Amino acid sequence: MIDLETPRRFAPLVAQANQVATEVFRPISRKYDLAEHEYPKELDMLAALIDGMSAGGDGAGGAGAAGVRRKADGDGSGGNRNGSNLSTVLSVIELCWGDVGLLLTMPRQGLGNSAIASVADDEQLERFAGKWAAMAITEPEAGSDSAAIRTTAVLDGDEYVLNGEKIYVTSGERAELVVVWATLDRSAGRAAIKSFVVERSNPGLKLDRLEHKLGIRASDTAAFRLEDCRVPKENLLGSPEVDTKQGFGGVMQTFDNTRPLVAAMAVGVTRACLEETRARLAEAGVEIDYARPGTAGSAAVDRFLAMEADYEAARLLTLQAAWMADNAKPNSLQASMAKAKAGRTGVDVALGCVELCGSLGLGESELLEKWARDAKILDLFEGTQQIQLLIVARQLLGKTSAELR
Repeated sequence: MIDLETPRRFAPLVAQANQVATEVFRPISRKYDLAEHEYPKELDMLAALIDGMSAGGDGAGGAGAAGVRRKADGDGSGGNRNGSNLSTVLSVIELCWGDVGLLLTMPRQGLGNSAIASVADDEQLERFAGKWAAMAITEPEAGSDSAAIRTTAVLDGDEYVLNGEKIYVTSGERAELVVVWATLDRSAGRAAIKSFVVERSNPGLKLDRLEHKLGIRASDTAAFRLEDCRVPKENLLGSPEVDTKQGFGGVMQTFDNTRPLVAAMAVGVTRACLEETRARLAEAGVEIDYARPGTAGSAAVDRFLAMEADYEAARLLTLQAAWMADNAKPNSLQASMAKAKAGRTGVDVALGCVELCGSLGLGESELLEKWARDAKILDLFEGTQQIQLLIVARQLLGKTSAELR
């Protein structure tokens, strides 16, 4: 059974992550929010430190690149294992309490790294070790519906030739590798969708533009065109076979790991907003008294308590999804529930805190207005709020994607 307390062996990790958030992320947070597309050089030393910890056998993992290999993390026998998924979620919460955009631009901690760690074979793991990998899924006509991908991959001798367009690629410009989702056969539907590791220096992978965004401005978001992009067939992740019975569960497996990570990002931002608002309310003489019913206090206290309750629900769902992955339990439902709840809660709480803090919540002198902008993406990427609720409904009702759209 899951223990709702932070495991003692992870306490040093959580403390270190909080120290990084406090002493590194927070002080430069506004700087790189204003200097959009400028690379935060301060992160290089931090990334090297994380690499050293991983190479030294520290089981804590990094900021999100651990992947999910359930056979290695647990056997589903009913034991209670607190492994890399839970430790990574706990560290992500602390780091995003500091700054989401800076976490997303941490070298060698991209979503592509998580995909490689999850499904690559041993030879690929060794070949791509130490490289920063972005993930390219979304297309102009394939957003929430990943199965609608039109980018094609055609085998030509010992290489696949990729053609298509990818947008909203997080860290796409800065990464060394890009994990590209493409279809081997459009007529075969979902089953033909595979992921390919493409070198960022590949001449067939052309940068179109860098997006100007509402939030997470420290992180670069790229749009690419793939024009006769030739990739060695050894760079295909997973099996090249098109199995219509299996669907594209292989490439989708990554989401069971990354959705709790995005939920953890939202939990971190939410906590930052609540702590800042609590301090501002205290300065204004408004006391949060848990011994009194919310309705017996002021409207501000009532609103704060309701937001805090939503935060606790999102946090526990996130920990549950990560713990299930560590213990070899199917967590697709819980991952989507955590992502849906935490994403929505992050947005609602951030805007609610801006409202409670009045003018202090709107100005650039404080970070609340930045957190309100940053929070929105956490309700969108890795599957929008609506898509998560659709996944949850399908699983609870036992419906297929064709039966419930």
